[in-house]
This record gives sequence, C-alpha cells and structure tokens, in this order.
Amino acid sequence: MFTLLVDFADKISVFNVFRYITFRTGGALITSALIVFIFGPTIINSLRLRQGKGQPIRADGPQTHFKKAGTPTMGGLMILSGIIGSSLLWANLSSIYVWVVLLVTLGFGSIGFYDDYLKVTKQSHLGFSGKARLGL
Repeated sequence: MFTLLVDFADKISVFNVFRYITFRTGGALITSALIVFIFGPTIINSLRLRQGKGQPIRADGPQTHFKKAGTPTMGGLMILSGIIGSSLLWANLSSIYVWVVLLVTLGFGSIGFYDDYLKVTKQSHLGFSGKARLGL
C-alpha cells in the first residue's frame, strides 16, 4: 500500500524512502508489533471466554506442562494478524512472491487453527493427525 506513494516521489521527495526495502522492513516490524500489542489482549480475552478450559494437557506429559492448563489456544491468530496487516501495508503488492508467501502463511495458519479447534472442541490432546498435516 505504502509502495504506491513512490509514484509521488517526483513531486514530494520525502516519498522516496518508500523505495528502500530496509525502510519498509522497519515500518512493517513496527506495524506488526503495534497490531499485536494493541489487539493482543482483546484477542486473548475473547479466546479465554470462548474456550473455557483451554487446551487439555496430556496426563503422561512433563509436570511443567500442568501449569499451562487453562491457557487459551489459537494465539497464532495474533501473530498472523500482525504479519498479514503489516504485509498488506508495507509490502510490494504487485510482486507475485509476496502473494505466494502470504497464501502459504495463511495455509499453515489455517492448519494450526483447525488443529487447535479440534483440541478445544473435543477436549482432547489429540488434534489434527500428523500425517494429514504433512499431507496438506
């Protein structure tokens, strides 16, 4: 989105900075961090209300994992929202590689979302099978 401002660089020279990938990378980093920090607590509280008990912990697991009981799952939604939001603002959207990476990231994110969804709805530590994940 911001890369479109380069078209105005001949009239307003400040817009020249949007040509540099280092500037856009820094802007994307700050934007994604702000998205996660601003919307993260709201997402966590919403997930905690919707999920109730959170992800079940395996009984045969290490003792240190039992303190994680009740922690809501699907926290990757925060990370994905930061990545997608900052990429749409700062990346060169005319590049096919940007779209390929975004689609692959969303694909892996949807597999993780479905795995967490199965764990929470079935109240079991078994989610999406490993073979099915690798197949996708």
